[in-house]
Amino acid sequence: MTAIVFQLLGGIGLFLMGMVLLTDGLKAFAGDALRTALVRFTGTPNKAFVSGALVTLMVQSSSATTVTLIGFVSAGLLTFPQAIGVVLGASLGTTGTGWVVSVLGLKVSLGYYAMPLVGVGALMRLLAHGRWRSLGLALAGFALIFIGIEALQVGMRGLADVFDLAQLPSVGWQGHLAAMLVGALMTVLMQSSSAAVATTLTALHTGAVNFDQAAALVIGAAIGTTVTGALAAIGGSVAARRTALTHVLFNLATGLIALVLLPVFLWLIGLAQRYAGLEAGAVSLAAFHTAFIALGVAIFLPFTQQFARQIERLLPERGPRLTRHLDDTLLAAPPVALDASRRTLSDIALELIDLTQPLLTNAAAPVEERRRVEAEAALLQTQQFFARIPPLDENGTLSSQRVAQLHAIDHLARLHARLSLPAETRRALVQPALEQAASQCRKVLDLARKALQGHAPTDWEAVMGQHVQAIAELHREERLTILQQTANGRHNPPQAIAALDAIRWIERTAQHVWRICHYLADAKSGIAAEAGELPAAFDE
Repeated sequence: MTAIVFQLLGGIGLFLMGMVLLTDGLKAFAGDALRTALVRFTGTPNKAFVSGALVTLMVQSSSATTVTLIGFVSAGLLTFPQAIGVVLGASLGTTGTGWVVSVLGLKVSLGYYAMPLVGVGALMRLLAHGRWRSLGLALAGFALIFIGIEALQVGMRGLADVFDLAQLPSVGWQGHLAAMLVGALMTVLMQSSSAAVATTLTALHTGAVNFDQAAALVIGAAIGTTVTGALAAIGGSVAARRTALTHVLFNLATGLIALVLLPVFLWLIGLAQRYAGLEAGAVSLAAFHTAFIALGVAIFLPFTQQFARQIERLLPERGPRLTRHLDDTLLAAPPVALDASRRTLSDIALELIDLTQPLLTNAAAPVEERRRVEAEAALLQTQQFFARIPPLDENGTLSSQRVAQLHAIDHLARLHARLSLPAETRRALVQPALEQAASQCRKVLDLARKALQGHAPTDWEAVMGQHVQAIAELHREERLTILQQTANGRHNPPQAIAALDAIRWIERTAQHVWRICHYLADAKSGIAAEAGELPAAFDE
C-alpha cells in the first residue's frame, strides 16, 4: 500500500511539475508575444473567445490564462466584456490536455522515450542563452508530463487491485454529486484541473473507476479550477474580482448543467461509440469534457454583454476612479504594471486638463478643490506604485517606457502646481491682449484630450508643437509690449507683473501638456524620445 501511495503521489507531482515548467517555459519563450496577441485579438467576444482558447492550448493551463487575464483587466488593457470571452475560451482550451493524455499519454508508453527529452531540456536551460533557455524548460516540462502519467498508471493499477473504487455509488444524484465533489477537491488540492483530469483519465484507463464516476469527477475538476483565479483576485481591483467571479459563475453553471444532463451526455457518448467510431474509455471521457464545456460556451457566449452587466451590478465600481487600474498584484508582471501606471497617468492628465480649461475662459470660474485634491492624491499614489515596479535592465523597451513615464510624472506634477495661481493672474488671463495666446492654449488642451483618449489625428503631435511654438512667439512679443506700455505709464507695475505672469502661465501650461502627451505616447509605444525632439527644458 505504501508503494502505491508513493507511486500515485510521485506521478501527480511529476505531472504537476511538468505542467508548471511547460507553462512557465512557454510563457517566457514567447515573451511579450502572447501578451500582445491576447490584447490585440480581443476586439469582439468571439475574437476574445478564440484568443483565450488558443493561448490556453499553447500554455496548457486555463488557470495561467485566467490569472494573466485578471492582470490585464486590472491594468485596463482589456475591457470586462472582452475578458468574459477570454474566460470562456480558456475553459474550452484547457480540455485539450485531456485529449493529449487520452490519445498519446495512455496509449503509448512515452515515459521511457521522454527521459532523454528531460536531459536535453535541462542542458538547454543550463547552457543556452536568451529565450532558448526557456524553451529548454518547456521541453523538460513536456517530458515530465508523460513520465508522471506513466507513474500514475502504475499507481492506479495497484490501487485498483486493493480497492475496487468502481463499486462505490455511481448512479443517482447522490453518487454523481459525491464524485463531483471529490473531483473539485482533487483540483483544489492539486491547484490544477489538468492534473485532476489526467488522474481521472488514468484511473478510468486502468479500471479503478467506471465511466459514470469519471464523468462526474471531470465535472468537479472543471468547477474546482475556479479557486486559483478567485485566490488571484483577492485584494485586487474591482475589474479583477469581476473577472474571477465570471470564471467561477461560468464553470459552476456549466458544471451543474452537465451534472443535470449527465444521463443525456452518457447516452450521446454511447451513440457516438456505436455509430461514429468514438473509442471507448479515456478518449470518450475527453470528448465528454470538451462537449459539456462547449455547451456552456454556446449558452453564455451570445449573451456576453448581458452577462457583463449582471456581474457589474453584483460588483459595482468603488474607490478612487483615477487609480482604478493600479493593482499591487500586477507588480509581478512589470510590462503589465507599466501599462497600468501609464493608463493611470493618462487619466490624471485628462483630469488636470479639465481643471485647467476654465481658467482660460472665465476669471471667476473656481478650481474644483475636491477634484484638484483627488488628482494630487492619485498622482502621489501612482508615483508610489511606479517606484515598486521591479526594474528590467535587460529589456530596452521597458526601460524606455519607464523613463518616458518618469518625464510624464514630472510634468504632471508641474501642471498640477499651475492650478494654484493668484487672483490677479487669473484676471489677467482673460484680458483681450492675451486672447490670442489663450486661444492657442485652448487648442493645445483640446488636441491633448483627443490624443489621450486615442481620437486625435496622426499628426497631432506636430500640430500641437506648432501651437506651442506660436504661444512662445506671442509670449516674447507680448512681454516686450507690456514692458514698453508700463514704461510709458499705460500700466502700473502690479498690473504689468500680473500680465507677465499670465502670459508665462499660458506658455508653460501649453508646454507641460505637450510634453505630457509626448511622453505618454512614448510610454505606450516603448520608443524613447530623441534628443532635440522637443524644445529645450525651461526653468520653472
